[in-house]
Amino acid sequence: MSEILDLSSQELGILGFICFCAGLVRGFSGFALSAFVMATAVTILPPIQLIPVLWFLEMSAGLLMARGGWRDANRSDALLLVTGNLVGWPIGLWLTKTISTTTSKITVLIIIVTLAISQLARVRITFLNSKKGALISGIVAGVISGLAHVGGMIVALYALSRDSDARTMRGTLVTYLFIGSFSSFVFLLAFGVMEKIAMYRGLSMILPTMVGVWIGTKFFIPKLQPYYRPFCLSLLVGLALITLLRQIALK
Repeated sequence: MSEILDLSSQELGILGFICFCAGLVRGFSGFALSAFVMATAVTILPPIQLIPVLWFLEMSAGLLMARGGWRDANRSDALLLVTGNLVGWPIGLWLTKTISTTTSKITVLIIIVTLAISQLARVRITFLNSKKGALISGIVAGVISGLAHVGGMIVALYALSRDSDARTMRGTLVTYLFIGSFSSFVFLLAFGVMEKIAMYRGLSMILPTMVGVWIGTKFFIPKLQPYYRPFCLSLLVGLALITLLRQIALK
């Protein structure tokens, strides 16, 4: 298995554990799976190699959560976000293939920290409270997804500006990420990012991810809903800062 995936046994074990933990967060919050993996696994694989792996993880999580997400989502917002995503994704992928691996890693981590702190500070951008705002958010999320695969955090920031309740925000995120996965697969193939080894790695990480997602959904109960957002964002800030400092030190 290690030879097929071009990863050592230790790296494979660590990546599996990261995916399980990311699944827990995704199942509970409805987003942050990709951001969690990007913040912690960039020392194992560069972003350009992680992005296609994350497609498999997001799709498997989406399959588990799609039914409940569609029921709870603001569907018109979710579809506008997906439309914008179609425009932004190829731009982000082009940037990822253009800039260096080191620059890409640091850019990804800075994006995660900035977005997470913005949400913790309850930043609200009032002009987003419109259909045009949803479309713009989708475009920006697409660019960030293509570059760092953390577009879900952009959409979360959009949902926060709408004062959505936890269930609606979670449902909109789940719906956006699931529908958007179909178009992103086409872009990954078109840009030559979805290589055979990436598929093998992605398929090998589906099981730990889905187990984590299934457990995480069990914690999304009314009593804990007020705490889910600050918990996940605080965790992301800490993980991303640690990894960012390590990456800068190695540069």
